[in-house]
Amino acid sequence: QVHLVESGGGSVQTRGSLRLSCAAFGYTGSTYRMGWFRQAPGKEREWVASIWSRGTTYYADSVQGRFTISQDNAKKTVYLQMDSLKPEDTAMYICAAGLGPSTWNYWGQGTQVTVSS
Repeated sequence: QVHLVESGGGSVQTRGSLRLSCAAFGYTGSTYRMGWFRQAPGKEREWVASIWSRGTTYYADSVQGRFTISQDNAKKTVYLQMDSLKPEDTAMYICAAGLGPSTWNYWGQGTQVTVSS
């Protein structure tokens, strides 16, 4: 069982920055991949970024060039550095862990990000 705990959300103005963290507890192995999703009110959950165990990263087009996903394997923590934030980035940001290449097995509770114009 993997327990994911996000932190770092908050309120910022347009073009501001935030750094989200996701710490994984209760798992002694290594996950295949970690990712960030987001969900705005009234909208479906959407994938934001992923990082695989060997460090390969992937981004949604909407955040490419503005967000950076990274990991500290020793701390079992994944980060999402978000720069040049826009009001449309406002959402609950949720961390996920996948034990395989095509599944997301565990989810965190989320941390709220609000960007005001």
